Amino acid sequence: MAEHGTVEYATAEGNDYPTHEQSYERFVHFTFVGLIHVVNLLFGLAVGGVMGHWFWALLVFIIAVLGVIPGFVSGSRTSSILAFVLCFLIFAFNGLS
Repeated sequence: MAEHGTVEYATAEGNDYPTHEQSYERFVHFTFVGLIHVVNLLFGLAVGGVMGHWFWALLVFIIAVLGVIPGFVSGSRTSSILAFVLCFLIFAFNGLS
């Protein structure tokens, strides 16, 4: 049977809490960058498929890809946020015109 005593994480051997936190941070980063990329692709589909501006949609797709690659590789969210802002501005410009 398993022992049901108290668990002391600070003194336990093989405590991998820093590794767990690092894995969690990478998961959150991957989720954030992936979600922003999906939203950018939806902006492109809305601009092209709904509004009929396929040239602008192609530009949105290119910006989305150029924003997601450095986001995954470098670990920075700046490129994804910049790509989101540019894609949103293209979406808003085409929606208002």
